[in-house]
Amino acid sequence: MIRIFGHYMSKLFLLLILVEYMVCHASLYAGAKLNSYYLGSTLSVNPDALHSQAAIFALSIVLSMTSVGLYQRGQIMGPSMLLKMAVAFLFASLLLVITFFIFPATYSGREILAWAMASSFIGLSAFRNLFFHIAGAQAQRRRVLVVGTGKNAGLISELEEQSETFHVVSYMYVKDKELVIPFKNHMPEDWILTDYIFDQEIDEIVIAVDDRRKKLPLKEILDCKMMGVEVLDMLGFQEKELFKISIDHLHPSWIFFSTGFRLNFLSRMVKRIFDIVISLILLVVMSPVMLLVALASLIESGFKAPVFYHQDRVGLNGKIFSLHKFRSMVPDAEIDGQAQWAQSNDIRATGLGRFIRKTRIDELPQLVNILKGEMSIIGPRPERLQFVKHLKQTIPFYDERHRYKPGLAGWAQLRYPYGASDEDTRKKLEYDLYYIKNASIFLDFVILIETIEVVIWGRGGR
Repeated sequence: MIRIFGHYMSKLFLLLILVEYMVCHASLYAGAKLNSYYLGSTLSVNPDALHSQAAIFALSIVLSMTSVGLYQRGQIMGPSMLLKMAVAFLFASLLLVITFFIFPATYSGREILAWAMASSFIGLSAFRNLFFHIAGAQAQRRRVLVVGTGKNAGLISELEEQSETFHVVSYMYVKDKELVIPFKNHMPEDWILTDYIFDQEIDEIVIAVDDRRKKLPLKEILDCKMMGVEVLDMLGFQEKELFKISIDHLHPSWIFFSTGFRLNFLSRMVKRIFDIVISLILLVVMSPVMLLVALASLIESGFKAPVFYHQDRVGLNGKIFSLHKFRSMVPDAEIDGQAQWAQSNDIRATGLGRFIRKTRIDELPQLVNILKGEMSIIGPRPERLQFVKHLKQTIPFYDERHRYKPGLAGWAQLRYPYGASDEDTRKKLEYDLYYIKNASIFLDFVILIETIEVVIWGRGGR
């Protein structure tokens, strides 16, 4: 690592920044050449002015890419990185517009900028693909130092075996009651922590002691934090790696002081508009399918059997509402009045019901619930009152999922298979809490896109 303006940075990723700056710088020259070639004329831009314009253009893109985290370890070349790059280029465009407004002489022309944007995006994508291929997976992983050697440290060790985003360099021994990590993986005791962080190019420190009252080297950890090393607790690390909030490690004070768990008035208004627009589009597009399902249901079960199924569910702040679905089970499937979990290959499902449950078509009538404001397109799935009363008594923080409007689709539905037990519900709650903490229109859009893929392949339905 090297130190720049008091901040420590990996030499490998500094090289990436410098090369990508040069790629963007050259792209503006290429844009000017391409524009003149397209117009069939000689280059009309002043070379000196073009050099300063190229520098501003390249700097805007590099700064924007830095702002969305594209120069951090843990990046994997693929659709997610290309999406981040697209967002960075949007930010760069806004930054350039502001710069051109304040300093008109830096404007190189709309056509040249369009060529430069296109060529730089293609150039950066190609170079990054080559860079990560040469650097290898190990170089891309965030380098982590874990403070602790007990059970929590053992959980991180197990997670590392399945992860492609981080690598634990070593574990700091702090006298946990139970030693899980062998001594060979411990950080050498003769090292000063800040020197070790610098020498081993550590990106993150994870506080994973089993006893939170354990005395820690706070001064040394604070020095590392001020050096630019990210410091996370066990919950924050799991949230970052697993996209869920572990109930086993959750305590109220963490919720009090953590970021998230809030949705302001503007965000709620935008989300409501998003819900109305998407639900209206889906109703229009899927209305022929809904009519066919209704007709097929009447043919299969007879004209006296109901087409729709209405069931009380627990909504926002515990309010009860009537959820609408296409009937997928035989009439009186719960004739004894006792609520039952849906099972794999449920014998109560009709032939049509098995199909519409697998394809999620049975959920389409809930678009009416969304238009009425009882549900949202994205949110925790609403549960039945009988189950909620039981689950609130057995699962910590279960009632917190009702702080947010329930949804037609959700983060937990994407990340975990259908839940049919208390333990399944507990695990799905961890993903629901992650969504509630990090809720945004962007996350809603990501979930909606991924849900389409789930529906196409028919995963998870029962």
